[in-house]
Amino acid sequence: MRITSKGQVTIPVEMRKLAGLQPNMEVEFDFRDGELILRRAGGKTRGQLLVERLHGAFSSAKLTTDEIMRETRGED
Repeated sequence: MRITSKGQVTIPVEMRKLAGLQPNMEVEFDFRDGELILRRAGGKTRGQLLVERLHGAFSSAKLTTDEIMRETRGED
């Protein structure tokens, strides 16, 4: 693998999948014991961030789960 003149490299798809890296995701670099380390910034996946953002978003609704499912399905 080569580094471009702009300092860019392509992370192999297998490594991106293993690390959970997605397009436009923020990453961090660290240098320890002579090795360069790349990791997700904040350590959270997009899924984890989405769950956190939605957690409790519908807590003000006074419907039961069954009532919400009936409304979603259009059941009478």
